[in-house]
Amino acid sequence: MNSVVKAAIGATAVLILAVGGELAYLHHERNEPMKTPVPQQEQKIDDDDLVFLKKMRPDTPKDVKELDGKTIWVSAGGQMDYYPYVGHRVEYAKTSGTLLGAQPLVVKDVAEQAAPKAATYRIPGGDQQVLLVFTLPNDTHEYAVPVGYREGKDYTFYTDEIFFYDDPHILYKHWGPEIWKAVDAHQVILGMNERQVELSLGQVSKSTSQDYGNRMVVFANLGKPMAVTFVNNKVTAFRSDQGF
Repeated sequence: MNSVVKAAIGATAVLILAVGGELAYLHHERNEPMKTPVPQQEQKIDDDDLVFLKKMRPDTPKDVKELDGKTIWVSAGGQMDYYPYVGHRVEYAKTSGTLLGAQPLVVKDVAEQAAPKAATYRIPGGDQQVLLVFTLPNDTHEYAVPVGYREGKDYTFYTDEIFFYDDPHILYKHWGPEIWKAVDAHQVILGMNERQVELSLGQVSKSTSQDYGNRMVVFANLGKPMAVTFVNNKVTAFRSDQGF
C-alpha cells in the first residue's frame, strides 16, 4: 500500500471519528433532561422615569399664549433670570431674581422685545426675544422671563425645557412630604436623589464624574455652592463649598 493510499485511509478514519463524535454529542444533547432556563433578574424601573411630562412644542407666540391664565411650575431652577414688566415693556436693566425649582407662576401674556446682550446668556437674543409675562403667588407685580427668540420669521422656544405644565408635587407625589418640604425650602436632606436635589438647588452644577447617582456634585445654589455626595443615588453627605 503506497503512502498516498495510506494518507487517504487515515483522513477518512479521522473524518468518520469526527462525524461519529458529533453524532454522539447530538444524541447526548437530545436525550438529556430538559434544563429549566435561569430567569433573568428584572431591572427595576425608577418611579421617576415613569412620570409623564407634558410637552407643548410651540411654533409661534400664539401657541405660547395658550398658557395665558394658567399656572405653570419651574423645572429649570436656578437658571432663568426674570425682569420687571411695566407698561408693556421689559425692564432689562434690573433683574428681579432667578426662578427656583418647582416655583409656581401664573401666566399673563407673551411679549417680544429686543434684548441687550447681557440678557442673552441663557436664551439667544435673535432679532427679538420672546418673553413670558407672569405673576408670582402673593405678588401682584408683573414680571417677564425669556422663553424663546425670533430670527427673521422663524421662532425657537424653550418652554418645554423650562417649565412643568402640571404640578410637580402631584407628578412626583411618590417623593413624599418630607422630600417635598426640603425641595420647596430649597434645601438638601439625607436620602434625596439627584433629581430631587437638582430641583431643590438648581440645575447649575459641576461634577468630575459621569457616574450618575454615585458621585459628588457641586451645585451653584444661587451663589451659595453646596457639595453633595451621592451613593446609589441617595445623598450621603453635603456641605457648603466656596470653590465653585
